[in-house]
Formats: sequence, structure tokens, C-alpha cells
Amino acid sequence: MSKPYRYFARMEADPEGGFQITFPDVPEAITGGANEAEARVNAAEALGLALRGILAMDRPLPKPSAKEKGLVPVAVEPDTALKLAVIEAFKASGMSKSELGRRIGRGETEARRILDPDHPTGLPLMKAALAVLGKQVVVSVMDMA
Repeated sequence: MSKPYRYFARMEADPEGGFQITFPDVPEAITGGANEAEARVNAAEALGLALRGILAMDRPLPKPSAKEKGLVPVAVEPDTALKLAVIEAFKASGMSKSELGRRIGRGETEARRILDPDHPTGLPLMKAALAVLGKQVVVSVMDMA
């Protein structure tokens, strides 16, 4: 099953200037920018922070709803998407942190770091964790809306 970690956002002109962005499916993510380009960059960051926060609170990620008129797609940054995928796959696996560490040739401390939403983890280690969790990383490049 593929998870793009992409949600639809509402981009509206801010009465004080610039643009404000909100996510109907992720109300914790609110941001803005002086122009559309800046607002989109900030939206990806705000979305990633909100989703990582949701997982840190041990809540499931919201399911993205279908596109509605006037909404624009926003995807989290690739490193954040991989981190979210690792954490979700681990939670679904029922595997212990020590077992994850053992299977990737690391200790439980390293497994805890990999599963910490706010701890930066390199691509090779996230790919290794996903592989032992039965997942594969596939890169996709899409046009911006």
C-alpha cells in the first residue's frame, strides 16, 4: 500500500497581506507566507511538523480526503515522509524496538532514535528499517498544482 503523505490545503489571501494556509484534515497545521511560493514552502513544513506531532502523541495520522474545489495539494518533505512511513510501519508490525534494532544490525537505542519523529535519521538507515518492516521506498516526482 502506497502512502504519499499529501494532503489538500486551503490557500486564502490574508487580509493583512500574503496568504494563509490551512488543512481541513490536519487542523493543527496552519501557516502562511508573503506570496504563494513562500506559503507553499511553509505549508509543507507546517504539515510535516503537525503530522510528526500527531505520531509523537501516539495518535494515528488522519486520512487525506479527496480533493475539493479550491484546495491545493501539499506533500511533506521527502525525509519527513520516510520518517512517518517508518513509524507507521513499525506501529503496525507489532515488532519490539530491540527486535527492529537487531534486524537492522543496530541496538535498541538506535531503533528508538529512528522511531523518534523529531530525531533526524539518514536515508540508508530509514530504508533499512522500512525493508525489515516489509516496505520499499519508491520515489515519485509530480507536477505542482
